[in-house]
Amino acid sequence: MQDGAPEFSVRIAETEQDLRAAQALRYEVFVRELGGSGAMVDHEAGLERDKFDPYFDHMLVSDDRLGEVVGVYRLLRSDQAQKLGQFYSEDEYDLSALRSSGRKLLELGRSCLHAEYRGGMAMFHLWNGLAAYVADHQIDVLFGVASFHGTDPQALAQPLSLLHANHLAPEDLRVRSRAYQPMNLVDGDQIDRRAAMVDTPALIKAYLRLGGFVGDGAYVDHAFNTTDVCLILDTARMNERQSRLYTRGTAAE
Repeated sequence: MQDGAPEFSVRIAETEQDLRAAQALRYEVFVRELGGSGAMVDHEAGLERDKFDPYFDHMLVSDDRLGEVVGVYRLLRSDQAQKLGQFYSEDEYDLSALRSSGRKLLELGRSCLHAEYRGGMAMFHLWNGLAAYVADHQIDVLFGVASFHGTDPQALAQPLSLLHANHLAPEDLRVRSRAYQPMNLVDGDQIDRRAAMVDTPALIKAYLRLGGFVGDGAYVDHAFNTTDVCLILDTARMNERQSRLYTRGTAAE
């Protein structure tokens, strides 16, 4: 796909064509690559979509040399969720702790990059776009489900146990899985930290570097062929170094 140095731009989807470009990339990653599915997935058109899409903002990273969308992030603010009647991840997690906080929330989801743009500058631009969005809308808490591939928790025992042991959210932010899958599957002295981090997706590690937390319990999503955890990032708890990393685009690493 790439031929020479890419030239990136970031924008919020404004047209139906923009939205379809986001859904097409999501189809490539979540359906073709990872084996996910869903009631509204359009296999004929190659679009991964759901009933929540019209309520979200869709952040797009494009390689302008090719005119192709190569990265997406789906964003839902508190005021948008009020119109919808729920947050997307509310089907998986009890968000009472966040909802009762009175703080401005932003739900993140459906983050993905085209395979040829991973590990490079595309995520940097997506991350910086997110930082600008958070500042513009004065967001206090970011959260959303992030996924491990596969639906066998025992195969993910090391990384799940490490998350529970070292990164469990404080009580005022501690959401809980509705179909509770315990994460503390390995005793603390039996956790292989190095192996656990190798098996942890880059997006989750990025949020941990920023001081992010995880909710209580995982959620096994058989339709999407994933095991999900809920990530929570409190902007007030980020120290100066973490904030600087955030605006530089930590998730590109």
